[in-house]
Amino acid sequence: MEGQASISTEILGRYAADAAREIVGVRDLPGRGAVKVRDDDGQVRVELHLAVDWGASIPAIGLSVQERVREYLLGMADVEPVAVEVVVDEIGPRS
Repeated sequence: MEGQASISTEILGRYAADAAREIVGVRDLPGRGAVKVRDDDGQVRVELHLAVDWGASIPAIGLSVQERVREYLLGMADVEPVAVEVVVDEIGPRS
């Protein structure tokens, strides 16, 4: 009999946040609810709300975050999200 482990959406959200913070130009994930993960019958969807550096290329950051979150979740949890949506909520000075 083979067992199958599942990882909670809370843990997947933490992984997604860690991955997003690795991207140059991402200042933070502001506030509660900055990361939302939904699992609809095995279809994982991630939504990230970011604060980015002033002057950074938002399209480039968005694409990099999407790619890194996908890689990170696949490597850490063997989960490939069907969608990674990036929303920029704040733009501010580099820290």
